[in-house]
Amino acid sequence: MGFHHGLSGLNAASKSLDVSGHNIANSNTIGFKKSRAEFNEMVASAMGSGQCPGSAGAGIGVSVAAVTQQFSQGVITPTANGLDMAINGDGFFVVNTPSGTAYTRNGAFQLDKNGFLVTANGDKVQGWADANATGTQPVDLQFPTGAGIPGRQTTGLSIQAANLPATAPDAISVTPNTPRHTYGTSLQVYDSQGVAIPVEVYFVKNGSNTWDVYDGLDDPSATPPVVRTPIGTVTFDGEGKFDSTTVTTLSVNPSVANPNNPPAPFTVTLDLSGMTQNDRKWSVDKMTQDGYASGELTGVNVSKDGTLMASYSNGLTRPEGKVALARFTNPQGLAPNGNNNWVQTNDSGPVLYGSAGSGSFGQIKGAALEESNVDLTAELVGMMTAQRSYQANAQTIKTQDQVFSTLVNLR
Repeated sequence: MGFHHGLSGLNAASKSLDVSGHNIANSNTIGFKKSRAEFNEMVASAMGSGQCPGSAGAGIGVSVAAVTQQFSQGVITPTANGLDMAINGDGFFVVNTPSGTAYTRNGAFQLDKNGFLVTANGDKVQGWADANATGTQPVDLQFPTGAGIPGRQTTGLSIQAANLPATAPDAISVTPNTPRHTYGTSLQVYDSQGVAIPVEVYFVKNGSNTWDVYDGLDDPSATPPVVRTPIGTVTFDGEGKFDSTTVTTLSVNPSVANPNNPPAPFTVTLDLSGMTQNDRKWSVDKMTQDGYASGELTGVNVSKDGTLMASYSNGLTRPEGKVALARFTNPQGLAPNGNNNWVQTNDSGPVLYGSAGSGSFGQIKGAALEESNVDLTAELVGMMTAQRSYQANAQTIKTQDQVFSTLVNLR
């Protein structure tokens, strides 16, 4: 059995060199996890060998027990691609491959021609179209490219921060009367075709803490002349805080800005509860409305919980889904499947899906990638050690050969 010691040692050293070489070759592979060769001692034993109780059996060499992967965290490096993602902590990205579901730590993602979020190999990244539906089975993530998103009709308009001057006199108490346009503002709303339509709101003081609200100015030059009447009032309490209003809606006529086959007139809810009346001058600091024009996808940003925030050419930013993460009781039980992917096995345990930052899942860093966790210095030292081991085991074979030759040549 003398030769077996050396042969098994050569095999073990060769396997160690193979593993180190594979690690070094993938030292620049995004999301790569290094491997480690593990060995067992081999001992000869036989029934009825007469071995003394408690004595050690004769060693006959070494065997390769396993090649295990080390899922330690790699360094996270920023990139210029907003779709790049890195997991800081536990978890794997879920990808749909031609052979089925796989798992990866390589977050170098991009959009294909159909708007699917894919890996460099074309595997589709999975998650949830509804960012709140994280308890369901993940699906392929897709963005509205090409045709973009259609416009949305405005349903509500809110003056969230505006102030009317408390010192303003009643409009009709001064000569000439205070012009209606003195305290007015305008904002664009959108019809069902996404066409922007300007709307105006004016305030005319008509009593203590009370203001009339108009939706336009008079136009005496029109045929017939246009004379506006108040659409309601807004009142404030003794401290200048919003008290009440009789104005709840604004009427919008799309034909003003969309004369060719315009949609039917519609109304929008008007919220004036953010207004105040104090010693400051007339000001409008914030107005919002919930409609928008049609738009094309211009960019995607990823939040730390994996929510994909899409930006459009119409200025809209909204969530378009959430990236799913997967984890396993025993990650080392996963089977490598090539292309930086792993697949589930019985040894890995069942897959658990969740969103980044929840439970024991790590967080996602957008516009960043996780580098390989290979330590080149350690691998090179390990390679030299394996080389020396190979040479030493070759020497044991040479020595055994010399001893065997001596025995053969005895006379």
